[in-house]
Amino acid sequence: MSMPIAPPGWSRWLVPPAALSVHLSIGQAYAWSVFKPPLESALDLTGTQSALPFQLGIVMLGLSAAFGGRWVERNGPRRAMTVALVCFSSGFLISALGAATGQYWLIVLGYGFVGGIGLGIGYISPVSTLIKWFPDRPGMATGIAIMGFGGGALIASPWSTQMLDSFGRDGHGIALAFLVHGLVYAVFMSLGVLLIRVPRAPLAADPLPAAPAAESVRTDTGPQVSANSAIRTPQFWCLWVVLCMNVTAGIGILEKAAPMITDFFSGTSAPVSVSAAAGFVALLSAANMAGRIGWSSTSDLIGRKNVYRVYLGVGALMYLLIAWFGDTSKPLFVICALVILSFYGGGFATVPAYLKDLFGTYEVGAIHGRLLTAWSLAGVLGPLIVNRVADAQKEAGKSGATLYGLSFTIMIGLLVVGFVANELIRPVHPRHHHIPSPRKAADDERSVRTEQHPA
Repeated sequence: MSMPIAPPGWSRWLVPPAALSVHLSIGQAYAWSVFKPPLESALDLTGTQSALPFQLGIVMLGLSAAFGGRWVERNGPRRAMTVALVCFSSGFLISALGAATGQYWLIVLGYGFVGGIGLGIGYISPVSTLIKWFPDRPGMATGIAIMGFGGGALIASPWSTQMLDSFGRDGHGIALAFLVHGLVYAVFMSLGVLLIRVPRAPLAADPLPAAPAAESVRTDTGPQVSANSAIRTPQFWCLWVVLCMNVTAGIGILEKAAPMITDFFSGTSAPVSVSAAAGFVALLSAANMAGRIGWSSTSDLIGRKNVYRVYLGVGALMYLLIAWFGDTSKPLFVICALVILSFYGGGFATVPAYLKDLFGTYEVGAIHGRLLTAWSLAGVLGPLIVNRVADAQKEAGKSGATLYGLSFTIMIGLLVVGFVANELIRPVHPRHHHIPSPRKAADDERSVRTEQHPA
């Protein structure tokens, strides 16, 4: 499967829809909390146990992105999207078998391990391609695609709830829901595989266009740092901490969203129903999605460091408001959670552009993949903190909002750590910059000409 190079006249605006078809599918991961209560009931699991497939999926997302980033850069987005399609859909099919037979380890293996590989490869596959197509607006471009990952649960949450209502919330019903997910997402993701294209590399004789054109987009301006050099810089690790802290704070709410809002208002005069909790998950998904395009586009105007100051500083304030007043006002709880999730999504969408500003486009896909190991750790930390604290408080006889007070305090501290790390980020020293050799540039040019005009 050769790398699909765009022909002359190809519109770069066809690339975001290709990325969206993949990201909207793998974004189903954010609707996992819909499956938690029925799985806990059907298989007699605790909240911590039912979080395992999601946690492992996020761990594998980061690891597969880290180890597969350079492979994606070399083989192109089409091959990567195909691998993502096979792994993600297969993960659901394996999980369906596990639910049908009552073997929870198969759900962990399928959804968490196999599906998690699909998450990681699918997540990074279009990102560097989009940055190359939109060097003038990298925040907006990556925001459009990564918006789909955040918005996937907006579709998957009510869809999954409806299937569980129709099929049943026992093992058989959960298995059928997993089966339908796997088949439908395979078809939808194939649209992106067929549509994706990479820009024609600028040749020596090509004039630099006034605005990026479909057939020739120049992406080699500014500092250019290789992936191996990038991980030796303090900027990479400061940004790693920033991403890890921001993700931990957001994913802690997202993974347990449905049971959390139910617990918060269980002892009040206005308890939250199962359907309303699913609606809350969908609202969080909408905020996650809107934050990805909204905040990442804003970063093109105010700068990456400033927008991360908002994510981390205001995010800590939102957690503080929930911890103090969340159980007294349902609108306050919902609004604060929506703001936190908009920052969570915005952080993901902004980070590729932040990397592009710091390290250039030379190996930004591989650098992005390695940075996503921060997501792997956060995917364990966030749910672990919230679920373990809630389980411990429940064992101590507590209920309602008191199940989450300590975990929210921990999240505030993590956001402060991320804020400090963001302040420490400075431009990369020139000694780390990579300058391609004339021979390599000539080889690249010859390779592109051969692919476009084969003998």
